[in-house]
Amino acid sequence: MSILTGARAGAAELQAAPETKVAGAEARVAVADFLSAFEAYKEANDARLAEMERRGTDVLATEQLARIDAALDAHQARLDALATKARRPQLGAAPERTGDARAHGSAFDTYVRHGEAGGLKALEAKALSAGSGTDGGYLVPYETEAEIGRRLAALSPIRALASVRVIGGGTYRKPFMTSGPASGWAAETAARPQTDSPVLAEIAFPAMELYAMPAATQALLDDAQVNVEEWLAQEVDAAFAEQEGTAFVTGDGVAKPKGFLAYTKAAESAWSWDKVGYIATGAAGAFPAATPADPLLDLVYALKAGYRQNATFVMNRRTQAAVRKLKDENGNYLWAPPAGVGQSASLLGFPVAESEAMPTIAADAYAIAFGDFRRFYLVVDRAGVRVLRDPYSAKPYVLFYTTKRVGGGIQDFDAAKLLKFAAS
Repeated sequence: MSILTGARAGAAELQAAPETKVAGAEARVAVADFLSAFEAYKEANDARLAEMERRGTDVLATEQLARIDAALDAHQARLDALATKARRPQLGAAPERTGDARAHGSAFDTYVRHGEAGGLKALEAKALSAGSGTDGGYLVPYETEAEIGRRLAALSPIRALASVRVIGGGTYRKPFMTSGPASGWAAETAARPQTDSPVLAEIAFPAMELYAMPAATQALLDDAQVNVEEWLAQEVDAAFAEQEGTAFVTGDGVAKPKGFLAYTKAAESAWSWDKVGYIATGAAGAFPAATPADPLLDLVYALKAGYRQNATFVMNRRTQAAVRKLKDENGNYLWAPPAGVGQSASLLGFPVAESEAMPTIAADAYAIAFGDFRRFYLVVDRAGVRVLRDPYSAKPYVLFYTTKRVGGGIQDFDAAKLLKFAAS
């Protein structure tokens, strides 16, 4: 019995089992389907390469490979969806609220459903809230804010990899040492000359405003069975994650976070602290034909060992499709599928994270990043998510203008490198 057949038989046996077991069976089937598709992909690619050696490019073999490649993408998307679903805890599972938290939750529920803001005004005045935005609105309960943060971590690829800091002000300032104190060796009785003092500089990460405006019918709000806090978190997470995911990669820093591709780049041989180093593939818009794996190996070893042990490849789905075809000198594929739900595909033994904001392979494109993103990139969240109820602008719908403040930027320029698809 094949792995695929066995997984499907297991799923059939669990049709009458509890929902959690069925979900587990679905995950096993998804993994088995993915592995089966990858085996078919390798066979088709090997046949295509053999045919090219005999007669040149085979259009039919290329088309077949493209179809299997698309199927692999579909299986990967299915695994991602299952993993995201598993990482999304329900608000109902949170501990029971007590004291002020219960009062805030009740007042927020009344405001969202009926527009009565008196309870929230009293609570925020009592707390001397410092999170008030220029456009007004009221803070969501802490549990809802935490839920939005968890959902964003599940959906936003760079946030999931980066360091995250929660701040109370508008800007997070981080000092770093541009040059350390001088040091050296000295004999037991030799004089110790005075050393230079360390030189410190500062990086600032301002928090920019991110907004979403989900709509609801009054009938939905009047339904007591609907958890309005969970509904709000579900409505804004995808919108926030899409905007964040793009800004953390390509954002220009104007009214949005500064993405790591927006910084000045330099060839690794000319790298300095305030630049992002890159390795060139040696071929414009492609991997080199004779040794396609070499640029990836050069990229890995351009990173210092201390960063490399926790490093991740970041690329978009189309770039990953091209990387799937690459082999080492022994004919082994460099890319390997995920071993299970919630796990990543790997490249040269390092995990691969997909970010659709990354460029596709083209001339002079920085299509692959590799590094320890927890040390490389910092995401700054200002505490507090605010909601302003608007029942007038889109009658009969009620709009909820929801805002949070987010910043981001590079905190350690030595912790990641880029692969540039260019001759130099």
